[in-house]
Amino acid sequence: MTQRNLSPKAFFDQLSLNHKPRFAFKGKTPAQFSAWKKALLPEALATLGAKPKSVPANPELLAEWREDGLIKQRWVIDVQVGLSATLLLYRPDNLKRGEKRPAIMACHGHGPLGKDGPMGNCYSSEGKANISFHNYAYGLQMAKAGFVTYAIDWLGFGERDSRNKPFYYKGLEGRDPCNVHYLCATMLGTSLMAMNLHDAARATDFVCSQSYVDGSRLGVIGLSLGGTMTTWSALYDSRFKAVDIVCYAGSYHEIAYRTYNVCGSQVTPGVYALADVADLQGLIAPRPLLVEVGLHDSCFESDYTQANYKQVERIYRAAGVKDKLELDLFPGEHAWGGNKSRPFFRKHLKADWA
Repeated sequence: MTQRNLSPKAFFDQLSLNHKPRFAFKGKTPAQFSAWKKALLPEALATLGAKPKSVPANPELLAEWREDGLIKQRWVIDVQVGLSATLLLYRPDNLKRGEKRPAIMACHGHGPLGKDGPMGNCYSSEGKANISFHNYAYGLQMAKAGFVTYAIDWLGFGERDSRNKPFYYKGLEGRDPCNVHYLCATMLGTSLMAMNLHDAARATDFVCSQSYVDGSRLGVIGLSLGGTMTTWSALYDSRFKAVDIVCYAGSYHEIAYRTYNVCGSQVTPGVYALADVADLQGLIAPRPLLVEVGLHDSCFESDYTQANYKQVERIYRAAGVKDKLELDLFPGEHAWGGNKSRPFFRKHLKADWA
C-alpha cells in the first residue's frame, strides 16, 4: 500500500526541514559579509510590506510621578492616521541641568502586561508574580542604572488591546489578536510587524526630542516577543547602537514549524524564504549585540537557541567584529538574565556618569 500523509503538521514540518533560505549565510570574510548584508537587508525589510504613514505626534503628558529615584511619565502620542500609542518614559531624577543620557527602548513580550511589564509598572499580585518569574522589569532596572528608558504597547497588548477596558470587544474571544491583526494588515499590503516597528520609531522620535536624551546613543532590549521586536527594530532603525536580545533564538524550523511557538506578531510574509533567525540577527553586525539564553527556558529551548547563537557567532566572526558579540548563558527560565546588560550598555552607549 502506498504510504501517504494527511497531516498538515507533518507536511509543513518536512517542508521546513528540507528548506534552505536563499540568503543563508555561508561567508567567511568581511568582504563576503558586506556583500551578503547588502543583498539581504533590503530584501528582508521589503517583506514588511507598505510602510505606514507618519503623522505629527501631538504629544500629551497624561501623568508624571517620582518613584524609585526616577521621574516617571506616561504620554500619549499619535503614530499613524487614526492610531495613537501610550508611552512610558523614565529618567533618573538627579540629572544635571543640560545633561544628556543614552536612552534604551524596552520591548515587551506576550502576556497581559504589555509595556507595564518591562517598565515594572504593575501593582497587582498577578502582575508582580509575572514580573518576578520573568525578571521582566529590565526597563525599570536600566533606568535605575542611570539610563533613560521607554516602552510602548504593540498592537493587541496593554492599552492597545481591544479586549481590554474601555473597549471590551468580544469578537476576539478565543482568538489570538496577533494572528487576527496579522491577517488584517497583510490584506492591506503591509504587516503587523511593519506597523509595530513604525510606531516604535515614532516613539523613538519623540524620546529623542527630549532635552535630556542623547539621540546618538540609543539601545534596545527585549524578552521573547520583545526579543523578536528587538531584532527587527535593530534592522529597521539604525539609530540603535547596541542591542540586547533576551530568550529569542532558534531556527524557524524549531520555533515556527516543529513547536508552533510563533504568532502573527513575530513574522513577516516570505521572510523564511530569504533568511533564518540567525541570519536576521547576524545582520545587526557590526553593531554590538548581547544574546541572552536561559539554560532552562521552557519557551525557547536552550539546545536550539545555543545552536542559533553559534551561527550568529560565525557571522560576526566573518564580519571581523567577533569582539562586538556577547553571550549570557544563564541558569534560568524564560527570563531576563540581567547579568551583562548593565555593563554592555554602559560600554557601548558610552555611559559617562559615576
